[in-house]
Amino acid sequence: MKRRIDLVAIGCSAGGLRALHTLFAGLDRRFPLPLVAVCHTGSDDVSLLCELLARSATLPVDEATERTSPLPGRIYVAPSGYHLLLGRDGRFALSAEARVGFARPSIDVWFESASAACGGRVAGIVLTGANSDGADGLARIRERGGIAIVQEPSDAEVDVMPAAALAAAGADHCLPLAQIAPLLNRLFVE
Repeated sequence: MKRRIDLVAIGCSAGGLRALHTLFAGLDRRFPLPLVAVCHTGSDDVSLLCELLARSATLPVDEATERTSPLPGRIYVAPSGYHLLLGRDGRFALSAEARVGFARPSIDVWFESASAACGGRVAGIVLTGANSDGADGLARIRERGGIAIVQEPSDAEVDVMPAAALAAAGADHCLPLAQIAPLLNRLFVE
């Protein structure tokens, strides 16, 4: 029996744009869940990031905005300069609170918020990156019964983030990037 998952939460940093292109291009067009990514891009232009990702994604890509609900079969990208939260009402909220681990948006804040709102019905994915953001949040997702997926560190453009996630949370699945979208399709579409 498949686990009930309501949301896929993704975090990445250095090398993340390429990783997200690969991940989103490999998803089945019938993918039934919302996917929400926090990516430390160093750019304030999230609309450009969404436009670039939409070129290869099989699903529509939007910026996550205040008070909107993530819809099935859509990809959302956190805006820069704000922490992305998910309220218990299932809507996004943005926070300008202090940076966490030098980042805003913080992957840890997003993962913690999503797992607090959805309980064990979150699949968290940590991809390439140059810091440990996402490691503690992924541990919360697992503690609450969610699924933890980590890019194989040796496959990542920068291995620090996936290695930190494995050390803090372990993983239900640790795979090369090219195998993550097929895994998601098997778990949630087929």
